[in-house]
Amino acid sequence: MPDSSPGSTASTARPSRRTVLAATAGVTSVLAAGGTVHAATGAHRPDDRKLRALISRMTLEEKVGQLFVMRVYGHSATDPDQADIDANLSEIGVRTAAELVAKYRVGGIIYFAWAHNTRDPHQIADLSNGIQKASLGLPRGLPVLISTDQEHGIVARVGEPATLMPGAMNVGAGGSRSDARNLGRIAGRELRALGIRQNYSPVADVNVNPANPVIGVRSFGADPDAVAELVAAEVRGYESSGVAATAKHFPGHGDTTTDSHEDLPTIRHTREQWEELDAPPFRAAIAAGIDSIMTAHIVVPALDGAEDPATLSHPILTGILREELGYDGVVVTDSLGMEGVRTKYGDDRVPVLALKAGVDQLLNPPSLDVAWNAVLQAVRDGELTEARLEESILRVLRLKARLGLFDDPYVTHAGVDRVVGARSHLAAADRIAEHGTTLLVNEGGLLPLSRRRTPKLLVVGADPASPSGTTGPPTGVLADALTEQGFTATALSTGTAPSAATIAKAVAAAQDADAVVVGTYNVTASSSQKTLVEQLLATGKPVVAVAIRNPYDVAHLPGVRGYLASYSWTDVELRAAARAIAGKVRPRGTLPVPVQRADDPTAVLYPVGHGLTY
Repeated sequence: MPDSSPGSTASTARPSRRTVLAATAGVTSVLAAGGTVHAATGAHRPDDRKLRALISRMTLEEKVGQLFVMRVYGHSATDPDQADIDANLSEIGVRTAAELVAKYRVGGIIYFAWAHNTRDPHQIADLSNGIQKASLGLPRGLPVLISTDQEHGIVARVGEPATLMPGAMNVGAGGSRSDARNLGRIAGRELRALGIRQNYSPVADVNVNPANPVIGVRSFGADPDAVAELVAAEVRGYESSGVAATAKHFPGHGDTTTDSHEDLPTIRHTREQWEELDAPPFRAAIAAGIDSIMTAHIVVPALDGAEDPATLSHPILTGILREELGYDGVVVTDSLGMEGVRTKYGDDRVPVLALKAGVDQLLNPPSLDVAWNAVLQAVRDGELTEARLEESILRVLRLKARLGLFDDPYVTHAGVDRVVGARSHLAAADRIAEHGTTLLVNEGGLLPLSRRRTPKLLVVGADPASPSGTTGPPTGVLADALTEQGFTATALSTGTAPSAATIAKAVAAAQDADAVVVGTYNVTASSSQKTLVEQLLATGKPVVAVAIRNPYDVAHLPGVRGYLASYSWTDVELRAAARAIAGKVRPRGTLPVPVQRADDPTAVLYPVGHGLTY
């Protein structure tokens, strides 16, 4: 059930600005006058004196709470499903989002699909309104900064019918600053319509390690200057939409073979290598006016000899980010529930050390009670001063003010319907995906396939769980898209590790097809996907492969005469690949990362910039 209140989109009348200000019990009304106007959003930018006046009226407990951004289960702020109530009680000690805000006075809430926050656009808007109403109804209540990870591509929390853009590496393959800017503008407009004002995107990591298990196609590519240009363009797009972009993961997570969700990676770059490879995108983001920067749970010995995770490193966050790079915006941690930040210190020490390092927002601690009380106790013990907390709170309140949250934090169903999944947005997503689709191999002019010579297609391959709330599975999406292009296409899922029986079934099915399309997913030298493709090639049927995640797959399948890279298995990228296979569009993407030879990783098979067309 939606929240029923004057601030809910379930109401037919949109709350007036007067209603919003009245709900704050006079605390934020001081901000309503005397501010300059932000050109991008029209939001008031009150001076620091007025923000400090708000801070001076807060209790210590309220100050501590303002530093936290927390998850919460449920589709409604006040009436979630029983299973979500149970999860909240177990993990947070509250029943609902409204209770979370009331008990801990958190400054932010992060939405996740798995927490059932993002069922559909109207529900998301109602949840956002319910959270704002709950917070603004408290004594000295402040608006909540609602955030999410909507990178697009393989990481997104809001699914269809919202517009789902191609991921960063597809955009990197397209190489268009205009596309990156439009992506940020459209994505930001839709998030803002849902009440989400802070997005943890773009990824500013430079993916120079093909074995990187956590960044990969989430990065624009391997060229620091190209990544920097696209990061800056996307940031400007978000700025124009009135949503805070977040460059991540500082100081750079692109060269690791360890996933920081599971362990603490170490980056062995020298200071000079960091300046050359990792720093440029963050410098560009800062120059573009980035609102927030997310830390990485990585060790970089060249930047901090104590080998603390960057999230907890004063030399990295204050010494480099604040003092050397001159950044004075919001610094948010990556999730404090990740193992990378928990390996060296306990959950009670991590938030305190993060604040001492220079962090402003503490994101998603495993136990909010432990983290919140640890910060509170650190102030009472003198390890942290209230003045230190107030520095961060001021940055957070500045951001909320710039985003218009003090003027009007609410959204409407009418606004959702006008913006989310708009036809022009969907068309833009298709165009951007087409620009990034990359033709790696086309021996003998195999592509595009002819509807006359090869009318009957078999689509096989990996079917990883569909990301981003897209329809999936990939084989089905590809088959449907190819059928729309005039072929008769049949899907047969063979998985990421096909068995001998599955391979035999695919080979038998190929006998009745004129050509085979294979979706590959992170192929290795020992992968049974490699065996599948080799046995399909042995049938003599034309075989076209599409790398639906990392483009490096092509190095392990030298016999394939037609190979495309889509860089993700979301619908928008797969449909673009199908249009390229059918010749509806000409592939125009070029590799944003090099592909090494499988038999000699020191040699480059396809360099950055490689890409064919027809």
